[in-house]
Amino acid sequence: MIMAHLIGHISNKITNAMNTASNKSQAKVSGVFARIGFQAATDEEALGFAECDDLDYDYRQGMRMDGVQTDDTGGEPDRGGMVEGDSHYQRDGAGPRGSQANTGTCEELGAQDKQKITAWEAGWNVTNAIQGMFVLGLPYAILHGGYLGLFLIIFAAVVCCYTGKILIACLYEENEVGERVRVRDSYVDIANACCAPRFPALGGHVVNVAQIIELVMTCILYVVVSGNLMYNSFPSLPISQKAWSVIATAALVPCAFLKSLKSVSKFSLLCSLAHFVINVLVLAYCLSRAHDWAWEKVKFYIDVKKFPISIGIIVFSYTSQIFLPSLEGNMQKPSEFHCMMEWTHIAACVLKGLFALVAYLTWADATKEVITDNLPGGIRAWVNIFLVAKALLSYPLPFFAAVEVLEKSLFQDEGRALFPNCYGSGGQLKSWGLGLRIALVIFTLLMAIFVPHFALLMGLTGSLTGAGLCFLLPSLFHLRLLWRKLLWHQVFFDVSIFVIGGVCSISGFIHSIEGLIEAFKYNIHD
Repeated sequence: MIMAHLIGHISNKITNAMNTASNKSQAKVSGVFARIGFQAATDEEALGFAECDDLDYDYRQGMRMDGVQTDDTGGEPDRGGMVEGDSHYQRDGAGPRGSQANTGTCEELGAQDKQKITAWEAGWNVTNAIQGMFVLGLPYAILHGGYLGLFLIIFAAVVCCYTGKILIACLYEENEVGERVRVRDSYVDIANACCAPRFPALGGHVVNVAQIIELVMTCILYVVVSGNLMYNSFPSLPISQKAWSVIATAALVPCAFLKSLKSVSKFSLLCSLAHFVINVLVLAYCLSRAHDWAWEKVKFYIDVKKFPISIGIIVFSYTSQIFLPSLEGNMQKPSEFHCMMEWTHIAACVLKGLFALVAYLTWADATKEVITDNLPGGIRAWVNIFLVAKALLSYPLPFFAAVEVLEKSLFQDEGRALFPNCYGSGGQLKSWGLGLRIALVIFTLLMAIFVPHFALLMGLTGSLTGAGLCFLLPSLFHLRLLWRKLLWHQVFFDVSIFVIGGVCSISGFIHSIEGLIEAFKYNIHD
């Protein structure tokens, strides 16, 4: 009897271990919108991971087909009374995440694991997302915020690192034996779970709208910065900034014909290297002027009217939360996610702070919205040309992501779409669908023409969607889903971040809108 009991106990342990390994080895991907969100958040560069994400997406689609076949042969699965959008049915609608048996071979599981990325590769993607070319607007934030602007660069890094961690915590729940199991895949899944059961899809709609706004605004910023840089590089030419924006947009029209991002991915490393060289050149020039640094210009008081815009600029430079669920799900060792977030945000904080301070000390009150416009004529022209090339090569990423979000939600939502499918039976894009894509390109041009102010647009985006996706929603979701398990200091942190983020978001949004209205009126009369 003792031997039989011992054998049964060992058998149960082995079975549990195999089930746990099975759950951990399956590809955890974020769903269509979070997958797009990753591409949006890395709209600067880092396209290598996008290819890996496509592989995982194909795998996930195969899992869904398997689930459909299982339902056809085995009947409707028991949902246990749960409503649509419930956290336990986010992957394939066939049952709780831990209930699906693992039918893959060891070789298949090994291949799936090889497709995943290491903590260093994940850190590279996060670094690219928060160290992009929009860092060039940070010295302008120091101009209106002084030492408080430097403090906010540090504060935003700490808060965004923390909210990234708690957002990932919302993906997990404890099972019957106390093990943490990943029951959600994306930002949208978390939002839907928070709004269930009354409004199971409301949260996802809010996140998607915020994501689309951020993606389109990012496209507009690329057009604005291209026109601005070219105009300041060649001031002697009889071409206005608006005309340069039109020329840049003409080069971007082919983006409407994109079918995938593979044709763009080859330029990702080149973009990263070019941006690194540009930052080094700017810092080198600033260090060469160290004897003229104006320390007395760094003030402790702030410009009450313009500083809220600076808050949005700083927050926007740290936005990465939308793609973190997909990133963590594709890591070989998800347990290393917290450590990865810490060193990437510490590095970003140090580099951004030094870059912003050194650049401001060099030009003081003459600091412009895009810091490279302060460089001497010869250097400025070459640096700005590289930046324009980088902006034009980066534009397809947020544009394609925005198009895919709109197409999936409005034209391809499995019978629930508001409009007819924009693709034919053979997968070819219909002519009117192509026209809508071109219309989106033209819309970004019109916005860039009527509001050609890089800092205002960046501040508005950071205050509206950046603060919402990075500060407000993660803390709110964390309180909503895990409040029973939180310690008092965690509740305090979440509430404080929500309140501070809300105040900064509202004030920055109001001041940005006021500035945009004034700029719009000026351009109408011009």
